Formats: sequence, structure tokens, C-alpha cells
Amino acid sequence: MTPEQAFTEAMKFENRPNPYPFFDELRKTPVARVTNGIYVVTGYKEILALIHDPRISADLRNRPNRPNRAQTDPSNGDGAEIEAELLEKYGKDPMMIIADPPDHDRARRQAMRHFGPPHSPDVIPNMEPACVRIVNDMLDKTKDKKRMDVVDDYAYPLPVTVICRIMGVPLKDEPQFHAWIADMMAGAELGPDAATEEGKRRKEKASASRIGFRKYIIQLVENAEKKPSEGMISKLAHDDGPDGRMSPSEIANNVALIFIAGHDSTVNLISHCVLTFLRNPGTIDLLRRRRDLIPRAIEEVLRLESSVNFWPTWTALADIEINGTTIPSGSPIFFMYGAANRDPRKFRDPNKFDLEREEKESLGWGAGIHVCFGGQLARLEVNTAVEAFLRRVENPKLVIDPPPYRRNALFRGPLHVLIDVDGVRD
Repeated sequence: MTPEQAFTEAMKFENRPNPYPFFDELRKTPVARVTNGIYVVTGYKEILALIHDPRISADLRNRPNRPNRAQTDPSNGDGAEIEAELLEKYGKDPMMIIADPPDHDRARRQAMRHFGPPHSPDVIPNMEPACVRIVNDMLDKTKDKKRMDVVDDYAYPLPVTVICRIMGVPLKDEPQFHAWIADMMAGAELGPDAATEEGKRRKEKASASRIGFRKYIIQLVENAEKKPSEGMISKLAHDDGPDGRMSPSEIANNVALIFIAGHDSTVNLISHCVLTFLRNPGTIDLLRRRRDLIPRAIEEVLRLESSVNFWPTWTALADIEINGTTIPSGSPIFFMYGAANRDPRKFRDPNKFDLEREEKESLGWGAGIHVCFGGQLARLEVNTAVEAFLRRVENPKLVIDPPPYRRNALFRGPLHVLIDVDGVRD
């Protein structure tokens, strides 16, 4: 199988439950050219080397032949459908995950002032009582059920409720923004399924939802500018820190980033924890006896089932030679975290769920300057959810394995995880 064939197979929706055999094929050439001149990096040490290399850029504006906004295909949601005045005010500055230093570093500092240490050290720790209350309330609601959906009944409500509180997003709007985000994710396909008629319809629906979500975020920012309130959006809109205030465009784009990334990937991790524990007999009993192993178990699940499967926005700024392959200047680069986290050159018996694993430095949270902004919050949420599940859910059993997966290959996670249970303890 050629690298291009392996990449195509890994991106197919039918292989979403298990792309790893194709990642194994790809990793035979740790840096390889595939479809449309993309270079995929699947080796652990190769990703680490490149992610710290100043000759690559996260800023998509550095990608040659990238169309400007006047030329942009309307299907991507950034073209003529959005009113000119909104585009003028909110379409200029990228979110920090697709920015380079010094803009990235400044924006990250500005955002972190209202999210974590050193300026806001209590924001995340103070959410722990709320997390405990939310997960227990959710389990109380399932007491009379003999079957539950781990995704809808458990994994989703916790992180979305928490990020709404932190950001200052009205939780009452959840049905609307949940639908928008689901459409956006489903329409962001990169594989051969995107070219089908159904794939084109998903893309059109995603475009409309992207516009709706963008306008919604902009309205929240503008409301906060007019009337200060609690929450990170208002604090960004009225920031008086040493770096000054973000531009309106930066605020809107980074709010959208933090809001979506702040709950979507966490849903995947909680769901994959339950799925992985149930796939490995004896794990739940062991973790019930050894609660101290829960953080290690979560990190091992994140290695084995990467919540962010890959990241596609890097660009080579010069010709780069690595492991026998030359990446030409201007080439798109995909970091395949899901493949690198099972690299046998780094991880012994990499396809095994191993609570005694000594190699713990996975790329599950990313690496380098773009390491996960909300990692501390995600760890708190997942630890809380896993601990309560283990303590209260009696004799859980998988109904379907593999479960159905969401279409998005980047934020890879189950659509549903059905389990039968004997009950839920008080």
C-alpha cells in the first residue's frame, strides 16, 4: 500500500472506528507525500522535531496560492454570504492556533490572563465542585435506566456546561449552537467522502451553520462590549492588561476556538475512556480498587485514542529535509498525532492499553507553543467524570462495538456509546 492509498483509507468514514492499520502503513514512511501535495508526518520523533522547527508556520496565510477573501469559495462560510461590515471588522486576525509568534504568543497571554495562572489561578480549580455536581446530577437522571448513551447522557453535558460558565455563553442557547457545531464538524471532511453528493450536501449545511455560529459569537462579543458581565468573553472585551486588548476579530475568532475546543475534544476523551475500559476486562475493577491510577489511565486512553487525531494547518516556509524526505517550501503539513501516539519506536507494544506503561509523553495534548490551551480544565473534567462513573455505575456492558463514530476525522470520537447497566448507586 502506498502512502497516498493508506492516507485515503485512513480518511474514509467507514474506517473512522479503526484507522490504525492504515496509520501503521503510513508510518512505514514517517514523512510522506500524499494527496494534493500534502506531507503527512506520522513518526513521533519527526513530529517533535518539526513542531519546534522555525521553518514551519501554523499561519494559513503563509500557504502559497491560498485564495484571498474576495476569491474564497462561498461554501467555506467566509465569502460573500457574510455581510461586508462583519467581514471587515471580524475577518482580519486569525485565532491563535493558526498564528505564529509573536502574534500567537501575545494572543495566548491575553487569553490565559482570564483562564489560568498566574493572573487567574482560581478559574479552573473553582470549577471542581460544579463538575462534581454536574456529573452526579447526570447519573441521578439515569437511575431508572437499564441502558444509557455515554456520549449524550454523560460525556457531552459536563464539558459544555462548564465551558459555557467560564466563557459567559448562555446555556439556554445550547440546542442551537450544538446543532451548528455538529453540522460544522460533519461538513469538514478531508477524505474521498467529501466528493460524494452527500458529502457536498454536508458541506453546504456546514457552511450555513458556520455563518450562524459566527454571527452568534460576534453578537456575544458585541453584547459584552456594551455591557460588561461575568465570563471570559466580557473580560477579553474589556482587557486592560500589559498586552492591551485583542482586536474585535481576534476576540471573536479566539472565543470560537476556545469554546469549541473547550468541550468537543473532551467529549471524545470521556467517551473513549469508558469505551477503552470496557474493551479491556478487569480495568474497571482495578481502577475501583486503585483510584490513584485514574489519571494514568486517562493519559493512556488519550495516547491510544487521540481526541485530536491530526492537525492540518502547518506549512513549510523552506525546503526541509527530515528522515530521508524533503518537504518542499510551501507544502501543507499534517501532524498525525493518532499515528505518532502508536509509534513503536517510541511506545512499547503501542496498540495495547497498558496502565503500567513507562513511556508517558504522548502527543495527546499536542506539543510546542500550541500545546492544548485548556489541558488543565480537560483533565479536571475527565478525572471527575471517570471517578464518578467508576464509583456509581454498576456492571456496565457495551451494547455495540465498535460504536458509530462522528464523521469528523480531525476531532475523532464516537457518535454514541450505548451501555447496559445493572443500576446507578447513590
